Amino acid sequence: MREFIRPAAVALSVACLALSIAVMSAGSALAQAKQQSAPAQAAAPPPGQPPALKQMALTDKQIQAVLVAQKDMDAITEKLPDNAPPDPKVTAQLDAVAKKNGFASYDEYNDVIDNISLVLGGFDPATKKYVGSETVIKAQIAQVQADKKMSAKDKKEALADLNEALKAPAPAIENKGNIDLVGKYYDKLADALGSDQQ
Repeated sequence: MREFIRPAAVALSVACLALSIAVMSAGSALAQAKQQSAPAQAAAPPPGQPPALKQMALTDKQIQAVLVAQKDMDAITEKLPDNAPPDPKVTAQLDAVAKKNGFASYDEYNDVIDNISLVLGGFDPATKKYVGSETVIKAQIAQVQADKKMSAKDKKEALADLNEALKAPAPAIENKGNIDLVGKYYDKLADALGSDQQ
């Protein structure tokens, strides 16, 4: 999704997932690593920053609804230029898709996406086990360092971004049951949400 659509409160965890997928497929590690440098949730966001992540206990129904809605959401957001300002028509379209799929509003849909993304950012894409976002980032650093195809300049930039991401860790997951639930749908969620960032 475009920046205007997805709140940046969990940009780090989404970027972790996207970078994990990209590094595993050995392609665009640099482009994905640049997304790592987005700030994680802070206790009180500075002026101009999105509000802190509203953590919630996820349900099977919510995750299934996200999976169904994602294709329609992507159809709308893929047409938007990067960093597009909010457009009431687009917001209305997104709200309609969210409501059609059982969410009260697009904001509720985003809260669910943010909670899913927070958990996905801590999954090791190779083992599909939850290890935490810090461990995932450290593994990505090792992969970038070992990548012989990446130029020295790109490697330096990717490593700088990944090391910066380590300094701004994702918030702790408050609802531990979300880990098992997201793990249950890991492959489908990685396909649906990871494609946004590739």
